[in-house]
This record gives sequence, C-alpha cells and structure tokens, in this order.
Amino acid sequence: MINPGNVCRHELTGLAVKVESSTNSFQNDISGRIVDETKNMLVIHTGTGLRKVQKIGAVFQIHLPDDTRLRVDGSVLASQPEKRISMRIKNPR
Repeated sequence: MINPGNVCRHELTGLAVKVESSTNSFQNDISGRIVDETKNMLVIHTGTGLRKVQKIGAVFQIHLPDDTRLRVDGSVLASQPEKRISMRIKNPR
C-alpha cells in the first residue's frame, strides 16, 4: 500500500499530481493524472491532452488514494521506475 513513507519507491502511474514549481515556467501548475513515467519524465494527462514534465528541476504535489498530499522533489524520483521500486533505502541512524 502506498503511503507517505514509501511513495518514492512506489508505482506513480494513476496518481493525481500537480507541478508546484519547475525550472521551465511553462510547466508550472500543470495538473492531472500520471499516465506514464520514464527515467527523466512524468507524462501527465490533463484536461487538454498529454504533457511531459521533466523530473529534475521540478517539485510535484502528489495526491495519494487516501487523500494525503505530498510535496516531492523530482530529483528524488529521477531514475528508471523499475529500478526505483526495487531500491533499498538505508535508514539513517
């Protein structure tokens, strides 16, 4: 189950998302559903079509199914989805 603690290691396809800020000002405030993900891009289905947003340089607000909203730096997501899902994250001590 997806939760705030594991969102960076989880499948993002199907989640609602909004681009809070981006180095590309034309991508600010894009919102919709994530329909595809590559190593460097999120493909978002908006009301007007598909938009590609580069992960690095963007901050996303991701809406989880339980209506929790998270702010995620895109550089944390910048890897191939299949590798990111299987990554182990060490707990800091």
